[in-house]
Amino acid sequence: MRDLQHFDVSGALLDWYDRHAREMPWRVGPAARAAGTRPDPYRVWLSEVMLQQTTVAAVRDYFHRFTTRWPTVAALAAAPDEAVMGEWAGLGYYARARNLLKCARAVSEEHGGQFPDSYEGLIALPGIGPYTAAAIAAIAFDRAETVLDGNVERVMARLHDVQEPLPGVKPVLKEHAAAITPAKRPGDHAQAVMDLGATICTPRSPACGICPLRPPCLARQRGTAADLPRKSPKKPKPIRHGHVYLAQHSDGGWLMERRPDKGLLGGMLGWPGSDWSEAPAPSPPFEAQWRELPAEVRHTFTHFHLILRIHTAPLEVDTAPEGLVIIDKHAFRPSDLPTVMRKAFDLWRGQ
Repeated sequence: MRDLQHFDVSGALLDWYDRHAREMPWRVGPAARAAGTRPDPYRVWLSEVMLQQTTVAAVRDYFHRFTTRWPTVAALAAAPDEAVMGEWAGLGYYARARNLLKCARAVSEEHGGQFPDSYEGLIALPGIGPYTAAAIAAIAFDRAETVLDGNVERVMARLHDVQEPLPGVKPVLKEHAAAITPAKRPGDHAQAVMDLGATICTPRSPACGICPLRPPCLARQRGTAADLPRKSPKKPKPIRHGHVYLAQHSDGGWLMERRPDKGLLGGMLGWPGSDWSEAPAPSPPFEAQWRELPAEVRHTFTHFHLILRIHTAPLEVDTAPEGLVIIDKHAFRPSDLPTVMRKAFDLWRGQ
């Protein structure tokens, strides 16, 4: 058993990371980095934005498609909004996609296509918050910034046996993380802590027996690791309801709306419909004999559950009602729809 105060936490982490670093399409591994290969700030930034509240497994294919289609920040900045929103469909949290474009355009227009190399410069960009700024500064530019995501919070809470619950205890956990952030190899260190949390110090059944921080870990010594980090009780999510209307023209075109830039699914194509509330009134986009499907969409957002009733009717006019658009069958791609809207389409298709 080793005293935490006298244990070289960062040294142990880096030794472990040099042997066990995860391979990721946006990462420059420790051996390549030691040989002089520098990370591409564009790829680091793009991956960090995509990974917010999303798993590595879910992001890989999206990252590959984005970087194949738009290999530089300048290429992304020049892309049409609808093309980027379409490629983003399915990743969720669509404000990230809107901010992605705003940030790419700011870097391209105001910084000559080069990302700022400091925390202060990065956090001034649209859509980049404290965590993302610290992660890019550390990983892309080897700045000794403190990177604190859910994995790091868990490692710090267990290493120091912090019993106070999240989210209130975040500042304390950040202090602990800052105390072990080294001046040398801070980018590798940041990725090492995140990798440790993702693969060893996992939320359930942590593999303490093979952890490089096993000797000084206070939670392991006290038998509390499986209970940490503690979290304040969550309020139950309310249930909202809504109506959506799927209308297809005889030539295959679809009646759709583009949602406002602000708010849920902002800027995305979707089906016309009602508001989402406890008891929404039906609001068909035109008069017709609407038929309700026997199935309903169930979807969960961050703050509420949603149940949508699906109505369908033929579209018999060639001009869209005000505020709506008709998408030609050759331009319509179900994969461009946000997940909740694609669920409605899949239910319609399966009727």
